[in-house]
Amino acid sequence: MDPVIIVGAGPVGLTLALALARQEVPSIVLDEGPGKDEHRLARSVVLREDTAALVERLTGISLAEAGVRWAGWRAMRRKQVTREITFDDTEPAPLHLAQHVLTGALRTALMGERLVRTVVGSRLDTIEQEPSGVTAHTRGHQDTWWRGSYLVGCDGPRSTVRKLQDIRFPGRTAVERHAVAALRAELPWTGEALLHRMPPWRTSGPSAGEVTGRPLPDGVWRLDWLLPPGKDLVTPELLVSRIRETLAGWSDAPSPAYELLDTGVHTVHHRLARRWRAGRVFLAGDAAHLLGALGTQGLDEGLRDADNLAWKLALAWHHGPHEALLDSYQTERRAVVAARLRAADQALPLLRGSGGIRAYVPGTARHDVLLTDGHLGRGQLGAPGTYAASPLAPGPLEAEVAVDTPLGAPVEDVRVTAEDGSFVRLRDRLSRGALLVVLVAPGTGVWERKHWVSAGIMPRLAGAVTALPCPAELLVAESYPGAAAHTVLLIRPDGHLVSALSGVRPADLYAAAEAAVGGPVGARAEAGAK
Repeated sequence: MDPVIIVGAGPVGLTLALALARQEVPSIVLDEGPGKDEHRLARSVVLREDTAALVERLTGISLAEAGVRWAGWRAMRRKQVTREITFDDTEPAPLHLAQHVLTGALRTALMGERLVRTVVGSRLDTIEQEPSGVTAHTRGHQDTWWRGSYLVGCDGPRSTVRKLQDIRFPGRTAVERHAVAALRAELPWTGEALLHRMPPWRTSGPSAGEVTGRPLPDGVWRLDWLLPPGKDLVTPELLVSRIRETLAGWSDAPSPAYELLDTGVHTVHHRLARRWRAGRVFLAGDAAHLLGALGTQGLDEGLRDADNLAWKLALAWHHGPHEALLDSYQTERRAVVAARLRAADQALPLLRGSGGIRAYVPGTARHDVLLTDGHLGRGQLGAPGTYAASPLAPGPLEAEVAVDTPLGAPVEDVRVTAEDGSFVRLRDRLSRGALLVVLVAPGTGVWERKHWVSAGIMPRLAGAVTALPCPAELLVAESYPGAAAHTVLLIRPDGHLVSALSGVRPADLYAAAEAAVGGPVGARAEAGAK
């Protein structure tokens, strides 16, 4: 079968290529650029713990060594600290790193990947679809036609794929603008990120009313100043003034030393593509959505797009067109991003409107919570979405029970015993294309697998897993939050909970698994473009 064509070699496209390769699906990555990235410390990304783990799982590279996991977060208003958070096992720290470092790690992992071919200097100009596949034409070093089973546009905000498919991209332009500087300096908050609103110096007008500081490795900080609405130019003199007054205000020194490494202006747009699928063509990442106001991280959502789409494409690639499963990508991911955009648009008038956070008004604590949620990937502005209303969700099951993880939400990363008897993290078994069946069995963690693998309910459960209509892996956990002994969890390859069942119920387990993959695997729905 023909490979998947991926247009765009940014973090989302490269992550998708690696995720497909881990599931034995070949791909061709069409890179319009030269195959390397400009080093820009002022262009950095913040990843939640689970999306950082996804990249580490696919690359085998520890991103923590290339970035900084924040020790804490603090919100300040004038001279007062209004909110402090210390990150630990119960509150995982976000990971902050330069985007070129992230892309470099992905490119390094792809260099030895036999199933991925990257073609640089290739500019897409034509897409043709037919029932059996898709053909793309590129210009560059030479005009070339590429044949694929599916095509995914990961080619950014100005997506050529989206335009060629005539997909509208409505939304709002310049929702926020920030002046950005990456500099090396000593600040009082080692390893902590902070948001300072209405700093007491405020000597340079309203645009100095909010500044964010986020640490990077080697004593480097990224500072962002919220700019007032409009298109005023950010001159070098204005930026240097911002830097000096901010550092002086934080250090109580009249002229603290710093080394300016990079600068920029970050403009936030809010847009959402009308469709994310057109037959055998899909959109992901910035080609499908733009968000980022109030600290929310668009790339984090783009990586979730890739994780959601990869296992569905892999199942269709190996077992034939599976339209309900492929349709669910748009249904699930678009709904999640739309909800985050709505939440941000509803909060913006409160936080950025007349007076807003710049005035002493009731509700300031609520403002701090909203902004913290956006920056840390929590709450309505930043938390990963759930797929409880997904078309892949099974109907009511007789044996279904509740656990601390809601149906459709990402599962907790507990320790499990794998089929070979080794202890691993549950998250390590994701992104392989197989459903995970986890039995909660207290006591198994202290006994060798050979003593319990053929005892009690294990043989019956193993038989039920073997009989499932799609690939599945059986794991055993000593415990899971909110789960009683002998609870059986069914988990999707992207880590979202499908169902929790009381005991071994083969019929319910089969029904849940069949629903999770959109119906019987191998049953060919009407193929081709819709």
